[in-house]
Amino acid sequence: MHISEGFRRQLEGYGLTTAEIIYRKPDHLWLLQSYVWQEYDLYPKFPILMKFLNFWQAKLDGPLYSVMVCHSRLIRPAEIETISSEFRLH
Repeated sequence: MHISEGFRRQLEGYGLTTAEIIYRKPDHLWLLQSYVWQEYDLYPKFPILMKFLNFWQAKLDGPLYSVMVCHSRLIRPAEIETISSEFRLH
């Protein structure tokens, strides 16, 4: 049986991370563009996102303007709540 890489990472504690990267166009620095990046990463240091951003700054011409990050662990311990009352319908 084959387990997907994404599922395996979630079991290891990774969560789905989405980053909206706003950057300046190299030939028109006044113009901003948006790029959406998504990958499984570890909160709070985001090593995979940081590696990507370091690559961006080293190899790509568009200077970064801002990065907004959203993160969610899709697999987490079950949440158990107690019930304060019970109603039965017959």
